[in-house]
Amino acid sequence: MSDQQGRLSRQDHGRPVAPVRMVHLGLGNFFRAHQAWFTEHSQDAADWGYAAFTGRSAGIADDLAAQDGIYTLLVREPDGDRPEVVSSLSEVHPGDDVAALRGHLASPDLALVSSTVTEAGYRRATDGGLDLADPDVSADIEALRADPESDSVSTTPGRLVAGLLARRAADAGPIALVPCDNVPDNGAMVARVVGDLATEVDPTLLDWIEANVTVVTTMVDRITPRGTDEDRDTVGELLQVDDPQVVVTEPFAEWVLAGEFPRGRPEWPGAQFVDDVSKHEQRKLWLLNGSHSLMAYGASILGHETVSSAIGDDTVRGWVEQWWDVAAAHLEVDADEVVAYRQALVERFSNPRIRHLLAQIAADGSQKVPIRFGPALAAEVAAGRSPVGATRPVAAWIAHLHGHGAPVTDAQQDRVAEVAAAEPAEAVRTVLDWMGISDPAEELVEQVLSQVAEFEAAGSS
Repeated sequence: MSDQQGRLSRQDHGRPVAPVRMVHLGLGNFFRAHQAWFTEHSQDAADWGYAAFTGRSAGIADDLAAQDGIYTLLVREPDGDRPEVVSSLSEVHPGDDVAALRGHLASPDLALVSSTVTEAGYRRATDGGLDLADPDVSADIEALRADPESDSVSTTPGRLVAGLLARRAADAGPIALVPCDNVPDNGAMVARVVGDLATEVDPTLLDWIEANVTVVTTMVDRITPRGTDEDRDTVGELLQVDDPQVVVTEPFAEWVLAGEFPRGRPEWPGAQFVDDVSKHEQRKLWLLNGSHSLMAYGASILGHETVSSAIGDDTVRGWVEQWWDVAAAHLEVDADEVVAYRQALVERFSNPRIRHLLAQIAADGSQKVPIRFGPALAAEVAAGRSPVGATRPVAAWIAHLHGHGAPVTDAQQDRVAEVAAAEPAEAVRTVLDWMGISDPAEELVEQVLSQVAEFEAAGSS
């Protein structure tokens, strides 16, 4: 920071504080590049402010509080940088400030609670319900049973139930829950884990939830890599400010929502409101997120560090196109839309000014691999086919678990460690079972094992 550069402030940028009418759980880069950005560009933005709560890092709240909740979004166009100051965060809190969360939920002015906490943050068991064996979940249940106003609540489902208990007690009226994670049918997911935890804490809360809480299902899309010192230096040069919380993103943004907002919502520009999100989320989950995971595991074994580098490799591009060919055959959207989306993805992935790290994408594969590849692969197997483009992602992930390519970080570390340590054929059968393929044919297992061997040979060369 030069002597002329100071911290961002609302006064300097003419950004008044909007009244808090929304809460967001998971104050990460994606939320700030997506939902907060959509709100910033709403015509009625002056009426809609967020109280945002951090996830794992409370330091984000400290940094943002020091600059009145505003931050810079650095949009990296292929031919240049476009900085925007975003001011839709009216309050920022560390995630463990449960008292503040309850206070906001108890206000009749609050209209919605959104969340971006990744798949792992909802603490689901393998059947999709709440993982009651999770010690943090158990601790939250016990704490809220003993005292509905307990501050000793640490999980996202626990905090949502704590907030809803406070809202019921205050008779504050209806509210919408708006999950924004890359999970199929994320509305039903949140409804289930919240309902499961409420049942354990206070079954009478379920009737109140049924009458007062709507859950909106969403599909979100905007590539948001981690910011670097170089990005912060760029903002310093362009705006003459020091912003330690710069968020970097691409020009593209998409948001599709289905559900009711009983207390209203901002006029989010460009957002699509539909009756059924499923075909949109399927397209994005399989084509964008699936190819991201394939590159995160496979291309990192070849030595690539970023998406743009990986997609520029003809071998990796061929893997991606083969996977897309398989996935496209099972999508519900029109063929012309699939072709256009694939072309757009190649352009987005190729943007050299977006440094999207494969190691970042590779995290939590146990949550991602089954939903990104399982449905299409299972459908192929059921039809008597096993295309190499559909089994290659499975092989790449197993090779990754064996220590090749990007580092292994997973919310279910014990579970993936068992796969990594298992006899190779047994590991393949386990992963295929997670993807909905029980008792796979030996030919299928051998095909995946052969691909694993190819990846591991490449990783050792």
